[in-house]
Amino acid sequence: MQIPWQQLEAETLTAIIEAFVLREGTDYGEHEVSFASKVATVRAQLESGEAVLVWSELHETVDIKPAADVR
Repeated sequence: MQIPWQQLEAETLTAIIEAFVLREGTDYGEHEVSFASKVATVRAQLESGEAVLVWSELHETVDIKPAADVR
């Protein structure tokens, strides 16, 4: 089930995005990207509709997925 990011408190959304970025793992490419930059990128993807928040009833967790994978 998709969760509209706009319905979450700002602190809750930030915590979900930060947890997602921390799970991401290894950086790829020549340049290191800061944690703050990664968080801002994911937030922008949510705001643009490129990514969505998804609730898993089975696992009782929230994840961030590419919108194309959810539709």
